[in-house]
Amino acid sequence: MDLNIQDKVMIVTGGASGIGEAICRVLAEEGAIPVIADMDESTGLRLLEELEKSGSRAYLAARKLESEESCKKTVQEVADHFGRVDGLFNNAGINDSVSLEKGTADQFRDSLSNNIHHYFFMTQACLPELKKSKGVILNISSKTAVTGQGGTSGYAASKGAQLALTREWAVELLKYGIRVNAIIPAEVITPQYESWLAKNFKDPEKTRKTIEGRVPLGKRFTTPHEIADMAVFLASGRASHITGQHIYVDGGYVHLDRALDG
Repeated sequence: MDLNIQDKVMIVTGGASGIGEAICRVLAEEGAIPVIADMDESTGLRLLEELEKSGSRAYLAARKLESEESCKKTVQEVADHFGRVDGLFNNAGINDSVSLEKGTADQFRDSLSNNIHHYFFMTQACLPELKKSKGVILNISSKTAVTGQGGTSGYAASKGAQLALTREWAVELLKYGIRVNAIIPAEVITPQYESWLAKNFKDPEKTRKTIEGRVPLGKRFTTPHEIADMAVFLASGRASHITGQHIYVDGGYVHLDRALDG
C-alpha cells in the first residue's frame, strides 16, 4: 500500500530511541524524511547514519525541547534546511514517578514541563509550515491517561492533557485541513520501560512476565514497530479523513477483560 508520504518532512520528538526511533524507521521505509528531534545526540547520530546507509534521507536536530525558544529553534532549523514541514509526531517524554503523596510542587511542575509543555510549543512552532502543507499532527499518549497507574500524577496529568489537546487542536485546525490524532499505547517494551522495571521492582524479569501475561491478545507486549506502523498510517494520505481520534494500539489491554484465558 502506497502511503503517499514520499519526501514528506516529518519531525519526531524523542526520535532517537524507543517508539520515536521506530517511527523514524517506518517513515524512512515509506520514503518520507524523518527528522530525529532528540537531546541524545550520540544515539541520534547512530540512527541517522544507519538510515542514511540504507539509502534513506533523514536529519538530526539535537536539542533538548525544554522551552518555547528551544522548540522554535528546532522547527526553524528544519524549515530552513528543507523548506517545509509536513508532519509532527509529538512523542518525547518520561514516566518520572511524581506522585500525589510524595511529589513536591516543583517536581510536579517539572513533570508537566517534561511531558506536555513541548507538545504545545512544538505544535505552535510548526503551525505556519503545517498550514502551508496541510500537514498532520500525531500525539503519542499513554494508557495512564485513562486507566491511572498510581504514583505518577505528573505523567498521568500530562498524558490526559495530550488527549484533550488532540481533540481541541483537531477542532481548531479543521479550517486549515490539518489533521490531529493520538495513539494510546499500553505495555510497550522500550529502553525507558526496561529502566522503569529495573528501578521499581526487586525482580524485573518476573514483573515483566506477569505484565506480559495480562495482555489479552497474544499474551505479549506491543512492539514499538506496531505503534509506529499505526502512527505513520495516521500521518499518511491513506488516513485522509481521520482526525480528532484516540487510537488504542495495545493488544486489547485497556478495554478487554484481562482475566481472559485467550
